[in-house]
Amino acid sequence: MTLVVANMIGTGVFTSLGYQLLDIRSAPVILLLWTLGGVIALCGALCYAELAAALPRSGGEYNFVGRIYHPAAGFVSGWVSITVGFSAPTAAVAIAAAKYAQAIWPNVSETVFAATLVLLTGAIHLGSRRGSAIFQQSITGLKVVAILALVIAVWMVIPNWQPVRWVPESSDISLIGTGGFAIALIFVNYAYTGWNAATYIGGEFVDPGKQLPRALIAATVLVTALYLLLHVMFISAAPMDALAGRVEIGFIVAEYAFGAAAAKIIGAILALLLVSTISAMLLAGPRALYVIGRDFPLFSWLGKENRYAVPANAVGLQMALTLVLIVTSTFDSIIIFSGAILAFNSLMTVLGVWVLRVREPQLERPFRVPFYPLPVIVFGALSLWTLVHLLDQRPYEGVAAVGLIALGLLIYFISQKLQPPNHNRSKDITE
Repeated sequence: MTLVVANMIGTGVFTSLGYQLLDIRSAPVILLLWTLGGVIALCGALCYAELAAALPRSGGEYNFVGRIYHPAAGFVSGWVSITVGFSAPTAAVAIAAAKYAQAIWPNVSETVFAATLVLLTGAIHLGSRRGSAIFQQSITGLKVVAILALVIAVWMVIPNWQPVRWVPESSDISLIGTGGFAIALIFVNYAYTGWNAATYIGGEFVDPGKQLPRALIAATVLVTALYLLLHVMFISAAPMDALAGRVEIGFIVAEYAFGAAAAKIIGAILALLLVSTISAMLLAGPRALYVIGRDFPLFSWLGKENRYAVPANAVGLQMALTLVLIVTSTFDSIIIFSGAILAFNSLMTVLGVWVLRVREPQLERPFRVPFYPLPVIVFGALSLWTLVHLLDQRPYEGVAAVGLIALGLLIYFISQKLQPPNHNRSKDITE
């Protein structure tokens, strides 16, 4: 649960509201966006829970897609994980933490601060698994407590509530279904990214059929409730004009609620709490890369473990790619690009629930999606709708995502010609 919660509560919830307010200045529509994001995430978590219980192996989408469709599809999914699937969100979180730090210490270098967080956190996860687990659980617990404390404190001490209209009006309907709404939903879905995190370490559970569904579903419901609370607080505490287009939302809200001096302390706390998301990405991501290394000789070096049975090369690769993105990319381009490609990856995985039920009806399923096929339809329809609008509104990022997928296919077929893939898929990381 802490792994899922830490993956989800990171950059998006403390940064994306500013981008949404550029096109949408309606509190009911903003809350609808975050509610829809929670519904999509919960539908996805239910579907992943069925797949994870039926196909209990580490690797996440790489394991599911390769098993359901074709090894080539699994390789492309893994290729996405290798290149941007984990490194891009990790870079975005580190940049967001640096922006919070800059609001307090203007002379701090954004690049140096973000890179330092990645290097220090990665060093922790190159040590023992027990040490990684304790660090992850501790900092995630602090994050949840700090968020709840911030919400309560703002509501108790804020001198002036913003004059916000919470009741929907007919004018709000015209905002729903627009390109701006779809792009805003991409930012929201990015904020919910991570609801599938536990599936990347599925091979390390004692009883994945019971434990994985509980972790995925409970964590997703908890995070949805926290996100709605946070956005009611954000919009109530600071004017929309002050938040629009800004990244450091938490700092601005704290400044309006507590004053400049206290806001600096809270901003510093939020910057440090974002470390839990960096940590979760560097914990889950390399496990997916490790499984790819075990299956494909071309990437066999990713399957190497250090003396603590940690996939050290995979951790190192993710850290290196993250540092490259920190140096070369902007915050919003990272979110749009990685959000698009991760949404497509998840869409193919969720549709795999239906494909697997048709193809292998006798397969043992310790957990089955409730109200099937409704969660599959809801997730698929909303994800496809946002992707279509993204290609229309931000074609550069959309074309780049398609190009990355095509390159992954090319590398797969080249690797097949050079050397047959390793079909021994039984080697998995265990405690």
